[in-house]
Amino acid sequence: MITNQGAFVDPRGDGKAYFRQIALHDDKFLPQFERIAAMFKENGAVAIQQLLHAGRYGGIDNGFCVAPSVVPQTLPHFRPPREMSKEDIRLCIKEHADAAKRAVKAGFDGVEVTSFMGYILANFLSKFTNRRADEYGGSLQNRARFMREIIYEIKNAIGDHILSVRLNGTELMDRYGGNTEEECLETMKIAAECGVDLISMCIGWQESPESSIGRDIPPGHWNYLAEQAKREIPNVPIAFGVRLPDAVMANDSLVKGQFDLWEVCRPMLADPERIIKTAEGRLNEIKPCVGCLLCLSRLFRDLPYICTVNPVLGHEVEPEYHIKPPAYEKKVIVIGGGPAGMECAIAASQRGHKVAVYEQDSQLGGQLRAYAKCDLAIKEDLEDLLSYYEVMLKKHNIEVHLGAEINAGMFRKMLHRYDVAVVATGAGVDPGNLPGREKAVTAKAVLHDEVQCGKKVAVVGGGKVGLVTAEYLATTGHEVAIIEESKRLAEDVMPTWKWRHTSWVEELNIKKITKAKVKEITDAGLLVGKDGDETLVEVDTVVLAAPRVSRQGIFQDLEYMVDELHIVGDAVAPRGLYQAIHEGYRLGVRI
Repeated sequence: MITNQGAFVDPRGDGKAYFRQIALHDDKFLPQFERIAAMFKENGAVAIQQLLHAGRYGGIDNGFCVAPSVVPQTLPHFRPPREMSKEDIRLCIKEHADAAKRAVKAGFDGVEVTSFMGYILANFLSKFTNRRADEYGGSLQNRARFMREIIYEIKNAIGDHILSVRLNGTELMDRYGGNTEEECLETMKIAAECGVDLISMCIGWQESPESSIGRDIPPGHWNYLAEQAKREIPNVPIAFGVRLPDAVMANDSLVKGQFDLWEVCRPMLADPERIIKTAEGRLNEIKPCVGCLLCLSRLFRDLPYICTVNPVLGHEVEPEYHIKPPAYEKKVIVIGGGPAGMECAIAASQRGHKVAVYEQDSQLGGQLRAYAKCDLAIKEDLEDLLSYYEVMLKKHNIEVHLGAEINAGMFRKMLHRYDVAVVATGAGVDPGNLPGREKAVTAKAVLHDEVQCGKKVAVVGGGKVGLVTAEYLATTGHEVAIIEESKRLAEDVMPTWKWRHTSWVEELNIKKITKAKVKEITDAGLLVGKDGDETLVEVDTVVLAAPRVSRQGIFQDLEYMVDELHIVGDAVAPRGLYQAIHEGYRLGVRI
């Protein structure tokens, strides 16, 4: 079963959530939906079209949103709400039914109405956003009236075709007075009584102050809610897949009867061949979804989906992203075994080149390996990605040389052995001429457990490297302060993950000193300039996590030693994991 992305159902755009959202409020859209439905069904799938009225999160072109009640937004980038009249409600229900009829006319086998992440259906169901005093508000039965009427109208419109409803197993909105898990379960029971053919369970709202699908949530964490729904509603199939990226774990859940259908969304973005590889027993060749939510970071900023670990996502029809045989085989040396280097090596080898990777450390992975070991989120996500790379390097017969630092003198001995050199040496920390810099240690040394820190520690740099280092030290018994020149911490952190670091900093009592410049490192600590004054921050150990600078020395050295020279990843400029992987792949497919 394939569910096509949610279409908004009204010509006014009240339900429109993002700029590129598809629409189904007019017959003029039918040809495109007919193509999609046919494509699904020609390949053996049951085709479902989702109907998505964003409610509280909609009206992106209008400057306002519509909702059951005027409840102020907790997130400032959403638009101010306007309360729906009864006439508005009846029109909204009719527009859902008309859109459902169009979907079936286009060839879909059914439709799904969604309350995913706090959209219009969830707004009516939740006591946080539904403050109405009429028959559509008050008790749970009254708040569910809107859902019941939509279900009945769609069933009348589509007859025996499939009707699925997507409902919260938990809202995670307790802080704002949202529905309890018990109330969420009750709404599913009401939907079942109305005769839906399938219930798809989702977790959380966009406004939820708690994590729901990020990589700080263990795989399988929410299964208990699906299991409870299956036990309480035995006669309606339950579909579930929130934070459940692993096919083996999902299969075990199906065998146990926790739910009936495994929903695979973001994991399929990471590796579209996931199911095929599972069926063929190639589990260690599956590229894992690392739960970083880059996909949603892009979507919520009205940009096309991309995936950290899958550089081809969104570019499938572009020939330059495809692995194709080269004009002739080349011998390629990749200097640096981090994500950029490994991704490039694998892609180049798949093309047909002969590739060797040289890594100065004793293990592959670069900074990612230390990050994975010390990150407070689920370590297995990043560790699985490293394991994937190691498997693929071996599968494609790529030479790997560990503990091998390439310098100009060493490369001269290899002269003419390689046609192409790729510099993927990453980035490090360079404090420049900071007085007392020799008294400090680096974040890399701390994360690799190469040094022991004193009780009180100052971490210089409040970006992702500094944050991970500070959080790691705080969890191992140190008193930690972060010194950052900018106004805020986490400026280089992915938008959907900033809040997580902010909350960890608070939970771990890490002291924040922002808009502060380190003037000198002394035996007593740090001399810091802030607001025109200088203050001594007394600590036992100073850890340098900034400024991050690219390691480009070898790139200059090789300029006249090799025919074709490239540079990728943090060696170009210090950034993040997805840029490293994407650049490595794009270079590998065109060498």
